[in-house]
Amino acid sequence: MDAERTEIGTIGEFGLIAELTKDIKLQNPRTVLGVGDDAAIVAPPPAGKQTVVSTDLLCEGIHFDLMYAPLKHLGYKAIVVNLSDLCAMNALPTHVVVGLALSNRFSVEAAKELYAGMKLACERYKVDLIGGDTTSSKSGLMISVTAFGEVDSDKATLRNGAKAGDLVLVSGELGGAFMGLQVLEREKHVFQEAPGAQPDLTGFDGLLERQLKPEARVDVVEELSKLEVVPTSMIDISDGLASEALHIASASGCGVRLHEDKIPMGEKMYETARAFNLDPTLCTLSGGEDYELLFTVPQDHFEHFKNHPMFSIVGYLTEDPNERTLITRNGMETELKAQGWDGFNEEH
Repeated sequence: MDAERTEIGTIGEFGLIAELTKDIKLQNPRTVLGVGDDAAIVAPPPAGKQTVVSTDLLCEGIHFDLMYAPLKHLGYKAIVVNLSDLCAMNALPTHVVVGLALSNRFSVEAAKELYAGMKLACERYKVDLIGGDTTSSKSGLMISVTAFGEVDSDKATLRNGAKAGDLVLVSGELGGAFMGLQVLEREKHVFQEAPGAQPDLTGFDGLLERQLKPEARVDVVEELSKLEVVPTSMIDISDGLASEALHIASASGCGVRLHEDKIPMGEKMYETARAFNLDPTLCTLSGGEDYELLFTVPQDHFEHFKNHPMFSIVGYLTEDPNERTLITRNGMETELKAQGWDGFNEEH
């Protein structure tokens, strides 16, 4: 029996919006008015707080492939990647608005599945979905998310505040999302060659989750607050460790030295990279989409982080703004190159 399919045209834009938003739950005390009117109303942040805003646009065929990205996972990820940008400012997320452009390939049920993932992310991070827009598209699915957060006025963290001598740290493990993507692309290729073939994803659950359902490191922002540490700079790792480290160094007028043997890699990521004849280190430096946080702190904070299970000290900044050095496991020095993802690269 075929799955139920309701054409969006049969209920119209307002009917679709009603279907998508009918069970939204508000959790934030600053939300005065959510979905349902011409605009939402949010009370101003408390005294001593600032509002932080970030927007991402995700386009089918550029940022995601619906051959292997389930709509519910995609909705979840669309919210999370925006919340990650807020975390990179040392802010905690509070609200999101969502814009959708859908072609006639998508049914009401498909749109609801996408929104189910968005609502799940909002519930997970205690964020209110307070509005947005829907329209038709002639070129597939496009998702625009604008996220709002708040941060203490004296704790907002930019990319340009680092100083020479600052330690470079990262949260979590790197490279997993990239290897999850390699597994998915492999199985896509097999399916295209033999449409009857079943995907072999056994044993790759962790890597696939890193790619399809990442998490925003709100817990890192909370942990830094507990440690009473305000980073001198911070960025989320969407384009690979090398690219983000160089962004921080360039914005701060510094050079950077990273140690290969300090880069945190999961065992499964490492093994899978080797099985794909890929260099695991290169996967962490250039893979991207890990949405971990890279940040810098003065050296006198070393004791806070040297044995902390959430963080790895991977290098430090230097005075020479032209320095871009990776110290390999055998002690050799090589140029640190940014080969991360570029949304305007015609090869994508």
